[in-house]
Amino acid sequence: MRVFIYNGGLRLVGKSGVGQAILHQREMLRRARIDTADHWCQRAGAVHINTVLPDSVLAALAAKLMGRKVIYYGHSTMEDFRRSFRGSDRLAPLFRKWITFCYSLGDVVLTPTEYSRRLLESYGLKPPVYSISNGVDTEFFAPDPTRRASFRRRWGLREGERAVISVGHTIARKGLPEFLELARRMPEARFLWFGWTDPHLIPQEIRQAMEQAPENVTFAGFVDRETLREAYCGADVFAFMSHEETEGIVVLEALACGIPTVVRDIPVYNGWLREGQNVYKASGTDEFQQKAEGLLTGTLPDLTAAGRRVAEERSLSVMGERLREVYRRMDILPAAQPAAKTNLPQTERPVQHSFTP
Repeated sequence: MRVFIYNGGLRLVGKSGVGQAILHQREMLRRARIDTADHWCQRAGAVHINTVLPDSVLAALAAKLMGRKVIYYGHSTMEDFRRSFRGSDRLAPLFRKWITFCYSLGDVVLTPTEYSRRLLESYGLKPPVYSISNGVDTEFFAPDPTRRASFRRRWGLREGERAVISVGHTIARKGLPEFLELARRMPEARFLWFGWTDPHLIPQEIRQAMEQAPENVTFAGFVDRETLREAYCGADVFAFMSHEETEGIVVLEALACGIPTVVRDIPVYNGWLREGQNVYKASGTDEFQQKAEGLLTGTLPDLTAAGRRVAEERSLSVMGERLREVYRRMDILPAAQPAAKTNLPQTERPVQHSFTP
């Protein structure tokens, strides 16, 4: 049986985490030895839907009419829609109703973390909801000290100058204003932000904050994955100040590359990212400064090996086997087909996989 990954809307979301998740799904299926189809008419037993755009709704309805199983990915929540684009706070309640309708079209809903699973279930979804990581390509994103020199040359870092990076849309939810404040407090370091958002979608206060950014800040814009890997491997600290996530693929990429990482202490990381064990966590800009300076000066312990293990537990190969088990439960794959051991519970109620060491 084949699986069709619907690509509608990929052109719009290609530069986001959703776009990256779609690419990850293809690779997960390849590594799990599950055939994919170019169209659902090619004996596809199931269709993956990843966006909540109108064309995806039509695709889900068409798939159900043709008797195909619909696997809807719950990448978005009302909570992470807020503080994103112009008017998003006012539209958030309507967005919740819309995504609830969209996800309800699935025979099953997959979402990256236990935190996002609980959020989606609180919306009253009827399909079962499973938490399965979006995964990370740990073969591509891996520690490589030789990339440090290339990173420093590319961005013109002076001898001995330290670099703090972040990755994401240039929006408030991703912590951009706090990142700029952190840069003001640490003028001896360079701060680079990788990611881009259409200026027409950015609120005026964020555009103004970017225009008034301190001199030690560089907006690198959207870069290819090779350049991003180089940054993870070459920079000194990854400061991810996002206020809300359903997982954070860029966090997994950073951990896979072995860069010292500080994340905001928010519920999505509970249970798999542990303060002082595999990452450092901060509740506000003061703590981010304390942790970042501690990492730059070497006064905080190195947690990068433990962070790498977190990424390896969410490799595309491991997550491919998780998908295989979901397909078996949905009768998309025969039960007799061999599958690696997974942590999907043998109960009707879907719960979080045990991803922690």
